[in-house]
Amino acid sequence: MGTTSGRTAPFRSVRHALRVLEIIAGHPDGLRDDELARAAALPPGQLAHLLRMLRREGYVRQLADGAYAAGHALVLLGSAADRRRLRQEKLQQALDALRDSLNAAVYLARYADGELEVTLTSDAPQTPMVNEWVDFRAAAHATAIGKCLLSQLDHDGRQDHLSRHRAARLTSRTITDQRVLLSALDRQPATMPVLDLQEYAVGTLCAAVPLTAGSTAGCLALSLPIDQGHRLRVAAEALNRQAAPTLLSLAL
Repeated sequence: MGTTSGRTAPFRSVRHALRVLEIIAGHPDGLRDDELARAAALPPGQLAHLLRMLRREGYVRQLADGAYAAGHALVLLGSAADRRRLRQEKLQQALDALRDSLNAAVYLARYADGELEVTLTSDAPQTPMVNEWVDFRAAAHATAIGKCLLSQLDHDGRQDHLSRHRAARLTSRTITDQRVLLSALDRQPATMPVLDLQEYAVGTLCAAVPLTAGSTAGCLALSLPIDQGHRLRVAAEALNRQAAPTLLSLAL
């Protein structure tokens, strides 16, 4: 009898672990260990052992309040929609932290299928976003985001974009001469932030740094009101330093 019990113990542990994961997956806000113990009908000691194992393998994570929620490994076992949601949540958290660190609105953008696309933003009442008074897709020539993305394209790619989006004058500082714009893009150092000094909107300053993965052109940007212009270069340098590979892998 003892031998049979010994042989079946690992299978019971697997069943218990799967039951715990099933319960946790159904509670995205997390559950306390006592709630888990009741729901899984497991003694606290056995549950604690399972939770340690599941945390070690990344199937479960412990939240700040002590509750347990689905970990990265468990989410990856879910649907593609679950994986996209997790990626989006992590990326938003990273952008929010960057916004607070820089004390500026931040933007994530990419160039896909011949168009500029702002994929995610993070702002707050004290760090408002730029008023998009002209569609960013049509204003790549005048924004830090647009110029950063265009600088990552080859000559033919830039020419193609500018042939479809005429460089209109948005402020007195906007570069509308295509030859001057292309020359400026050619001279832009790949490791330096691209600046927009009231070229898109009067009263707004922006900076963008490239996030490139393979053939995908992307960038991370920030904006500041003109009365905080003294902070622009320092903020741009901090943005460049904090555009970490982990953020890049989430972004593109």
